[in-house]
Amino acid sequence: MVTSREASKCLANVLLLESKTRQVFVDLGYPVKAAQRLKNDNREDELLNSRILFLMTYNTTYDFDELFEGHQLGDTLSETLKLLFNLSQYYPKHLSNLAKSAPNILKILCRIHLATPVLQPPVTYLVNALLNLSVDYEDNPTKDSEPNPYFPKPDQFCNIDRFITILDNAVRTYTEEQLETFATPLVTLLRKVFDFAPAHVRPHMQNALLPSNSERSQPLGQSNTLASRLLRLSNSPVAPSLRESVSSLLFELSDKDATSFVRNVGYGFASGFLMTHDLHVPASATEGWSTSQNGDDVGEKLTSVDGKEINPVTGQIRDLEPGPPADEMTEEEKEMEAERLFVLFERLKATGVVNVKNPVEQAAQEGRFEEVD
Repeated sequence: MVTSREASKCLANVLLLESKTRQVFVDLGYPVKAAQRLKNDNREDELLNSRILFLMTYNTTYDFDELFEGHQLGDTLSETLKLLFNLSQYYPKHLSNLAKSAPNILKILCRIHLATPVLQPPVTYLVNALLNLSVDYEDNPTKDSEPNPYFPKPDQFCNIDRFITILDNAVRTYTEEQLETFATPLVTLLRKVFDFAPAHVRPHMQNALLPSNSERSQPLGQSNTLASRLLRLSNSPVAPSLRESVSSLLFELSDKDATSFVRNVGYGFASGFLMTHDLHVPASATEGWSTSQNGDDVGEKLTSVDGKEINPVTGQIRDLEPGPPADEMTEEEKEMEAERLFVLFERLKATGVVNVKNPVEQAAQEGRFEEVD
């Protein structure tokens, strides 16, 4: 075996230095043998044969489908990824060494065919591996002076777009209970990456994951976009971990600013997260239409978009809201709706998001409600 490994080292060097020899290797049918030797219980064999197969992905006509379908290449690579995840989880002091694999894992994730349903091996193993490896780029200040593999040139959005594509496919395919198990790591990865993303990348992520102004023709969360689906997941009663992770992602995409958060998603979706985390709107917003120290009109920021008034609770443009179906409601339904609106506006006032008078309270004071026996 020693002689065999020395020969493999020589072969790997030749394939690296003379690209024309790679097609010869393919024509002789040797990629299959290299894949078979990946299964050997020997670290050096795995390294050498992985290197040889890696070189076969360049300047050859080899179709790797043969290895996936007939020689369980995916299973072999999955075991390596699971090992990588556990090592990064239990030996964080070695993250700097393990993070060297991040560029290649990202390349695999970007180029691999996405099956249906999308969150299955090896995609899930790739995401899990990146989940811990991203911490090295988040916590290590020296990374600022090095090329960041998460935002490679010339296309610095390619990895972000791949993460978002996988998430979009997942939320359209899985139930909320399934997403609780499979999608939470991907959402957490997006949060980590956004935290250390360059300034010019952050708006790209915000535009892709937060509701757009075009969605405000109806209450936010009612369309079929990824942003709306995320909003609905942020209120999921059956997926607590995912609900927390999605809400945190939306809050962080809003620059961790409660006022921006309410404006972006509507108070209806923001209220639970704000109360759970004891987050308050900045003092400059408690007076509604006051002007903050930097000159921003905070009240207008919450109640208007593109010069159009919006409902701060639902996020919908006021002029596009349907009229109240009062004539079609029974007296009991009217009373229940009034109570619901009263509670919503009282909660809104209590957090200081905007200083408005409760319309139900105002109507009662003006004598527009009648006592019903």
